[in-house]
Amino acid sequence: MDPLFVLLIIGGYFVLLIIISWLTSKDSTAHSFYDGNRQSPWYLVAFGMIGASLSGVTFISVPGEVGNSNFYYFQMVLGYLIGYGIIAQILLPLYYKNNLISIYTYLDKRLGFWSYKSGAFFFLLSRVIGASFRLFLVASVLQLAIFNSYELPFWVAVVSTVLSIWLYTFRGGIKTIVWTDTLQTTFMLISVLVSIYFIKEDLNWSWSTLTTQVYNDSKSTIFMWEWQHNRNFIKQFLSGAFIAVVMTGLDQDMMQKNLTCRNLKESKKNIFWMSFSLIPVNLLFMILGVLLYQFVELKGIIVPPGTDNLFPYLAIEHFSSIAGIVFLLGITAAAYSSADSALTSLTTCFCIDFLNFNPDNFESKKKTKLMVHIGFSLMLIAIILFFKLINDQSVINSIFSVAGYTYGPLLGLFSFSILTRRIIEDRWVPLVCAVAPIFCYILSHHSEIWMNGYQFGFELLLLNGIITFLGLWVISKNQSNSFSGSQKKFLKF
Repeated sequence: MDPLFVLLIIGGYFVLLIIISWLTSKDSTAHSFYDGNRQSPWYLVAFGMIGASLSGVTFISVPGEVGNSNFYYFQMVLGYLIGYGIIAQILLPLYYKNNLISIYTYLDKRLGFWSYKSGAFFFLLSRVIGASFRLFLVASVLQLAIFNSYELPFWVAVVSTVLSIWLYTFRGGIKTIVWTDTLQTTFMLISVLVSIYFIKEDLNWSWSTLTTQVYNDSKSTIFMWEWQHNRNFIKQFLSGAFIAVVMTGLDQDMMQKNLTCRNLKESKKNIFWMSFSLIPVNLLFMILGVLLYQFVELKGIIVPPGTDNLFPYLAIEHFSSIAGIVFLLGITAAAYSSADSALTSLTTCFCIDFLNFNPDNFESKKKTKLMVHIGFSLMLIAIILFFKLINDQSVINSIFSVAGYTYGPLLGLFSFSILTRRIIEDRWVPLVCAVAPIFCYILSHHSEIWMNGYQFGFELLLLNGIITFLGLWVISKNQSNSFSGSQKKFLKF
């Protein structure tokens, strides 16, 4: 595929995003950046959040990972339904009741200053790393499709990737993101459907033949019942439930979109429709993975090492020009549907939770907000380049592995604040939140020796949350009369 042609296609796509940004940011206020003036239609948010939930990680890593772990990832997807139910019935009512912009301000009212700062810090850490992993994918694809032909280094692809996000988010913020996510989800779904159709046509299969081939392939095995295996069903299912809670319900990025809905009822609709939509969509990506491996085998194609390279390599080098173009638009849209909102939510979290912005001074702080936006953009570039040096596994595994350590304290903090009525020695909370991931790391690396062959998988997130919860219990006391007036207000929930 001609690199110049690819560059024109990708460039045209970003021109479209910038036009959407211009249209949605007209007459915008600082409130538009942070909460979209709470006027977003729920169905628009729900459709856009499909792309944000899946992102470039699902688009590239899930099909490739099928070669390593079959359809075991689908066990986690089933667990998502439980997690999204918890979000809709417990977390969303809490956020709307207290009219939150940054969800971590709840921790300040319920537990105290250091709990609040600890929660916001672990979100920033989690989202910076997660967004970097996702942008690493799209930068790698652009390097393969465009920059290698001009002998340009990887850092050029990275800077171009992050700069393009900054250009269409720095003004409209979350109000723009809601609309661009809709466009990006559309491109992503079209791309996977076109890829499946191309493989079917190229192999001269009927739809019934394709179905039979996927069904009979050993890679389409969904359930793993061996208890000690790190992909055991119970482990994966429970991990999926809690990953949904922390990576959506306790994540400022995802909740900021939900909180742009007009009211709680519409926000709940958004979550329920989005969660059920994720089941067939994820299944489509895993089916595509089986077909990619069958395509390689039947065509005798030698693929570069690394499962994340499978789909991009085939789409760019072996699919038709049309399929290749649709793939590039799909991966670009998929990666940006998650990463662009991450840049906005990072800016929001830092401004509100660390610089003490509030609704009364949003308008007067535009220059500071701009500098924070630029600062996080530069940080993402640095982390992506570092990740390029150390990555030795598929990005889907990397993200969930990191999530187990960085989101665990958030799970412990919110579950303790919601499920108990105890008060804590707030000054010790940062220590508890730091010790829990370290303990989990040590345990996971020695579990096979210490626990008779047991291997931790993504359920490490749950363990981390439990340890944080127990640590908070140790530094707490049950004296309800000691609550301040603001704490009592929050406890009424």
